[in-house]
Amino acid sequence: MTAAKAAWGSRSGFILASIGFAVGLGNIWRFPYVTGENGGSAFVIIYLLCAFGIGVPILMSEFLVGRRGAKSPPYAIGDVSVEAGLKPVWSWVGNLTIVTAFGILISYAVVAGWVLYYFYQALQGTLLTATPELAALRFEQALANPVSLIFWGAVALGAAGAIIASGVQQGIERAVKILMPTLFVLLLLLMIYNLFVGGIPEAFNYLFKPDFSKVTGATFLAALSQAFFSIGVAMAGMMMFGAYLPKSISIAQSAMIIVAADTVVALLAGLVIFPMVFHNGLDVGAGTGLIFQTLPVAFDRMGSGALVGAVFFLLLCVAAITSIVGLAEPVTGYVQERLDVSRRRATVFTFGALLPCSMVSALSFSSWAGVSMFGQSLDYWIEYLPNQVMLPVGGLLIAVFVAWRLPKQISCEELGITNPIGFSLWWTLMRFIVVPAVLIILLTGL
Repeated sequence: MTAAKAAWGSRSGFILASIGFAVGLGNIWRFPYVTGENGGSAFVIIYLLCAFGIGVPILMSEFLVGRRGAKSPPYAIGDVSVEAGLKPVWSWVGNLTIVTAFGILISYAVVAGWVLYYFYQALQGTLLTATPELAALRFEQALANPVSLIFWGAVALGAAGAIIASGVQQGIERAVKILMPTLFVLLLLLMIYNLFVGGIPEAFNYLFKPDFSKVTGATFLAALSQAFFSIGVAMAGMMMFGAYLPKSISIAQSAMIIVAADTVVALLAGLVIFPMVFHNGLDVGAGTGLIFQTLPVAFDRMGSGALVGAVFFLLLCVAAITSIVGLAEPVTGYVQERLDVSRRRATVFTFGALLPCSMVSALSFSSWAGVSMFGQSLDYWIEYLPNQVMLPVGGLLIAVFVAWRLPKQISCEELGITNPIGFSLWWTLMRFIVVPAVLIILLTGL
């Protein structure tokens, strides 16, 4: 029984599902705080270069391997390797992407739990906070409550698991056709709201007026990791989605649409969050807790703040669930093929393994906050290894496999780019720009 027997019912369903995977907390939660930590606009420019110059070509590579192999990433890469006369050892690149997706899910489930908890607070009428100090204290108290973190993380995993268990067309495709337009509309409404409230000019300067004096090697690695994280490159999800992709759908067009939509949402998120932060004199460098420590204060200082806050965290809930679905789908597909079980049983196995691991991540913020390894906290390593190391390494290996090991004819057939100049441009970009750039950024950043 193979996961790839399923297929997308329509091009729009595939693109919306891929955008749903790409667009998530990586855009609305992670992009603003990583931008804040790396100096603003200079980081944004480097991020855009990484997203389109590196992210699009690698995304196309993942789709072509996924569609050619028509299985979960390890089996897809293994089969394509054999077809190309290569050793099937390349299947370990697929294994790495599966492990990366699982590793990211461990911490992602906890952050999704934060989002659901704050949305619950908004519905209860207890979200608004008078001062930044009080908001920071309440966030610290939320992190210190392991029972609450585990419960809400489990709710997020349960919601995503229910969608995955329902299948590709009945579950994922049907859900994203409702959730993704909802997310776009909510973001747009909040940005329009900021136009009337204030803070937009400061946000524009912060996001689009570059200061390259703050740029270091770590900035490039952070931008590359954010591009990979946001687009969903090297997390197995896009390759898995490619396995369901009919031959009639253009990989190149789909990749451009997905990355463009993902980028627009990331910038929209910046224009939703930073105006509120600047208008209220809050700290843009608040780190992972940026939206949780600053926005309750911003909502408290605006008219109808309780309603706006509820809408915003509803938006985050949508983003969190769609991203968990995208991350968990390839893991579930791999389990389904490996154990030869039904989709529902594979979903139970996958999320049954995720839950205790996410509990460890939740405890690293509370009961196990004092645990350290090599001078860093446990939660640091849980976030750092999959995001800053495994993700770019996986992207590099996928790029090397497609650009330097896979026969050109296979790529040409699968991409279906009729214009020879267009294919040559992609091929040259992959070989002489993408692979060296990812390698240099990875080594410099580390």
